[in-house]
Amino acid sequence: MTKITALDTYDIRFPTSRELDGSDAMNPDPDYSAAYVVMRTDQPGLAGYGLAFTIGRGNDVQKAAIDALADHVVGLHLNEVIEDLGGFSMRMVGDSQLRWLGPEKGVMHMAIGAVVNAAWDLAARVAGKPLWRFIAEMTPEEIVATIDFRYLTDALTPEEALAILHAAAPGKTKRIEQLLAEGYPAYTTSPGWLGYSDEKMQRLAREAVAAGFRTIKLKVGMNVEDDVRRCRLARETVGPDIAIAVDANQRWNVPDAIAWLKRLTDVQLEWVEEPTSPDDVLGHAAIRRAVAPVPISTGEHTQNRVMFKQLFQADAVDLVQIDAARVGGVNENLAILLLAAKYGVRVYPHAGGVGLCELVQHLAMADFVAITGKKEDRAIEFVDHLHEHFVDPVVIRNGHYIAPKAPGFSAQMHADTLKQYSYPDGPVWCEPVDVAKA
Repeated sequence: MTKITALDTYDIRFPTSRELDGSDAMNPDPDYSAAYVVMRTDQPGLAGYGLAFTIGRGNDVQKAAIDALADHVVGLHLNEVIEDLGGFSMRMVGDSQLRWLGPEKGVMHMAIGAVVNAAWDLAARVAGKPLWRFIAEMTPEEIVATIDFRYLTDALTPEEALAILHAAAPGKTKRIEQLLAEGYPAYTTSPGWLGYSDEKMQRLAREAVAAGFRTIKLKVGMNVEDDVRRCRLARETVGPDIAIAVDANQRWNVPDAIAWLKRLTDVQLEWVEEPTSPDDVLGHAAIRRAVAPVPISTGEHTQNRVMFKQLFQADAVDLVQIDAARVGGVNENLAILLLAAKYGVRVYPHAGGVGLCELVQHLAMADFVAITGKKEDRAIEFVDHLHEHFVDPVVIRNGHYIAPKAPGFSAQMHADTLKQYSYPDGPVWCEPVDVAKA
C-alpha cells in the first residue's frame, strides 16, 4: 500500500524587487517567493505539490511552520489522505499545541493550507484530473464532507450547503463543456504596480486591452494627487468601456479611505480593494456606506472563513477576493465560496504572486461548475510574472483563463527553478547585482 514518505520544503525566492514588479503602497520592494512543499510517496513519480506565498523574508518562518507539520503527514497511507481530505485538514488544524499559534490564522494556518493543497494536488493526480474538474465531479455530499462547519452554522449550515450544490448539479456537464470551450474571464493588474512610471503604466494598459482584458487594476494609496493623476491617465488611455479597479493594499484609516475615494469618483471605479485593515469588518462596512455606489472589496489577506462570514453578515463588501495560499487550503476556500454563494457576493480571486494564478484558477472554475454556475459577472486576477517556472503554467487567451487539462493543482515547479532560485544558495542569489540595472 502506497505511503507518504516525506514532506520536503524549499525556500524559493524571485528578485522581483529589482524591477519593482509587485510594488504597492504597503509593499514597495517585494521579492515574490514561495515556501514550496513536495509531499512524496513511495510510488515512483507520484507526489503532491503546494506552496505558501510570501514576498521575501517571510519565507524563513513560513518554511519552518510547514516543516513542523511533517509528523502529521509522513508515514500515512495514501488512501488515508486522499479519501478523507476533510479529516486530513481537521487533524492538522486541531493539533492543540500548533493551534495555540493561531488559532486558524497567520503563518501556521498558511502552512496548513500549503500542505492541504499538496494533498488535494496528490488526490487529483491519482484521479487523473485537473483539480477544478476533480472538485466539480465530486458529489455534493463529498464536497460538504471536506468542509469544517465550526463557527459557520449561524450563517451556513451543512444542509444549506448541500442545497446549493444539489441545485447546481443538473447543469454541471454542460458547464464543463462551456468552460473548456470558452475559458474563464480574467482581469489584469500587470499595468498597475505603484513603482511603474506613467509611461509604462499607459503602455501596459494599452497592451492589456489589445490582449482582450476588459478590466485593469491599479495600485493606489501612497499619494492622493498621484493617484488622481494616474487613474485619470489610465481612463484616458483605455477609454470609457474598459473597467478600472483600484487596490489600496490596506493603506488607509477609515476616514482617510472615504475622503481619498471621493477624489476618484470621476474615474468610475469598478471596485476598490482593501481600503483598510483586512480584519476591520465594520470599517469596510462604513466605507461601503460612505462611498456607495462604488463597490468595496477585500479578501486576499482575510485570515479564515469566520472573517469572510462576518464580512457577508455585516454587508461590508460587494465582492471578495479569495486566495489559494492564504486560508487553510482548498477545504476552507470551498466553505468561503459556498458562503459567498448564499449571500450573493461575487468572487474575484486574487492571483498577484508566484503560483497564485496557477492555483486559484482551479477554485474559480470549480465554483462555476459545481456551486454558482456563474462566471461572466466575475473574473480571476492575472499577473504576467513567473509562470515559466511551473510545469503546467496558466494559459491566457483573449482575456480568459483556458481551463487546465493536466492532472493536479498546477503547483509543481520545474526542478531547475528549485536549483536556480533556492535561497540563499541558488545561483540567482549568489551572483552580484548590477545596481545600475536593478
